[in-house]
Amino acid sequence: MEALTQQLDWRKRPLVTLLVAHAALVYSTYLLNSISHLFGSIRRDGIVGSLQVWAGKLIQDSILLVRRVPLANNAVNDEVAKIVKGLEDQLAPKVEPGELEYLALPSNGLNDTQVRKELDRYERMGLVKWQEGTVSGAIFSTGFEFGTLLQDTFGKFSGSNPLHPAVFPGVRRMESEIVQMVLRMYNAPGSAAGSVSSGGTESLLLAVKTYRDLAKAERGILKPNMVLPRTIHAAFDKAAEYFNVEIIYIPVDTETGQVNLAAMRSAINSNTIMIAGSAPNWPHGIIDDIPKLSALALQKQVPLHVDACLGGFIVPFVEKAGFALPYVVDFRNEGVTSISCDSHKYGLAPKGTSIIMYRSKQIRKYQYFVSTEWPGGVYASPSIPGSRSGALIATCWVSMLRIGEDGYVKLTRDILQTQCKIKETISSIPTLKLIGDPILMVVTFTTTKPGAIFGILAELDSKGWHLNAQQKPAAIQIACTSLTVQCVDKLCSDIRDAADRVDKDPSLAKSESASIYSAVNVVPDRTIIRDIAIGFVDTLTKV
Repeated sequence: MEALTQQLDWRKRPLVTLLVAHAALVYSTYLLNSISHLFGSIRRDGIVGSLQVWAGKLIQDSILLVRRVPLANNAVNDEVAKIVKGLEDQLAPKVEPGELEYLALPSNGLNDTQVRKELDRYERMGLVKWQEGTVSGAIFSTGFEFGTLLQDTFGKFSGSNPLHPAVFPGVRRMESEIVQMVLRMYNAPGSAAGSVSSGGTESLLLAVKTYRDLAKAERGILKPNMVLPRTIHAAFDKAAEYFNVEIIYIPVDTETGQVNLAAMRSAINSNTIMIAGSAPNWPHGIIDDIPKLSALALQKQVPLHVDACLGGFIVPFVEKAGFALPYVVDFRNEGVTSISCDSHKYGLAPKGTSIIMYRSKQIRKYQYFVSTEWPGGVYASPSIPGSRSGALIATCWVSMLRIGEDGYVKLTRDILQTQCKIKETISSIPTLKLIGDPILMVVTFTTTKPGAIFGILAELDSKGWHLNAQQKPAAIQIACTSLTVQCVDKLCSDIRDAADRVDKDPSLAKSESASIYSAVNVVPDRTIIRDIAIGFVDTLTKV
C-alpha cells in the first residue's frame, strides 16, 4: 500500500510536477491577461460599458456552448435556412415560364438590336422607384444631367488600362489631375501625393496596408494595432482581417457622437500603427474632432487617417455654400497624414472611383506592391488591382470638370438645406430623438420608447421609402442626396405620420415587418446574424 501511495504521489514524479507547474504558469498568464484586458476595457469604455461588453461576451460564449449540442444547432440552422430562403425568394425569384435566362454562352452571338432589347428588360427588373428619391444614399447621381457625355467618354476609353501608361498616356494624365484637384480641395502641402482607387473600401484598405508596412519598416512593429472610433466604417474591419491588424475600438460620447479622446489617448500603445476619425461617419453623420485628433497624433507620434469617403465632395464646399464647419477638416491639421475621399458619391462620378491622399510621397510608397523577382519581369502596382478600367478614371475626370467648383457648391447647399429640414422635423417630434448633432448630409434618429423605431421603419417602408436600419443603438439613418432634395417635404410628412401612428398604436412596433427589422438588434447570438449575412451574399449570385 505504501508503494502504491508513493507511486500516486505526484509530488515525487518529475514529469507531473513539471506539467502542474506549467499549468499554473499558463493559468497565471491567462489571469494576468484577463485582468489587464479588464482594466484596459474600463479605461476605454468605463465601468458600465465594460460590464456590458463582458456580459455580451458571456452571453455569446454561452450560446456557442449550447450550439455545440447537435439538436440545438440543427434547430438554429433550420431557422437560418428559412430566413435565407426568404431572402432568395425576394432577391433572386425564379424566372417566369418562358422568360429567357442566360446560363451558358449563346451558340451564336446576339445582334445589337437583340442585346438592347435584353438590356431594357433587365433594367426594368425590380420595383424600387429610386429615381423618385425614395432610397437613402446608394444613388448619388442619376447621370441624367450629362449622361450622354459620360456614355461617350466611357465608350472612348473602354479599352484603356492605366497599368500601361506608355500605351494610354491620356489616362495616366487624367488620374494625376484627379489626384491634384482633390489634394487642392483639401489644402494639401506641396509634398502631398495620392492615388485613385476603386472605391472607399479600397481606399481604407490601402491606408491600413500603408501604415502596417510603414510601421514594420521604420519601427519594427510585428503585432500591429489601430485605435479607432466604434463608429468608423466597417471597411476597417475588413482591412484588419485581410492584413492581420488588431483593432482597438473606442466608444463615442453618448451626447455628441464623437470619439472619446481621453479613451483613445489611453489605448494608444507601442504597437499602434495608426488612429483615425470620420468626416462624417456613416452610422450617424457625426464629424469627429479632427483638430484634437491631430494634436493627439502629433503628441503620440502616430499617423492619423481621416475617413472623408462619405463627405469627400461636401466638406470642402460647406463654407462656400453658406454653412459653417465646427473646425478645419483637411491637411491644415498637421497631424493628419492621410485622407480618403469618394468621387463616386457626392463627386457624382460613376461608381468605381475614390481618392486616397497622403501628406507625402514617403508615406505613399508603402501603399505600393513591387515584385522584382518574377520571371515575367519587374511587376509594380500602386493599389490592390493590377489592371484597372481607364474608362472609370476618364468618367471621374469628366464629372469633375463638367460640374466644377460652382456645381459642387450648389449641390452642397441644396443637400445641407434638405438635411436641415429633416433634422428640424425630427427635433419637433416628441417621440423621436436625434443621435448627436449631424451637420452634413446624414440624419440618424431613434425613439424615446424602446422598440418603437422598428414600427416607424416598417411604416415608412410601406410608404415606399428605403431607409437604412442601424444598430447599437437601433436607429433609422437618412443619407440625403440630390434626389432627396426633390422629395424632402413628402419624406418629412411621412416621418411625422409614421411616428404618430406608432405612438398611438404601439402594436405596430411588433408587426411582422417591424419584427424583421428588429431581429438584428434583438438576436444575441451574432453567429446567427453572421450565418444569415453569408446566406444573403450567397444569394447575390444565385440563378
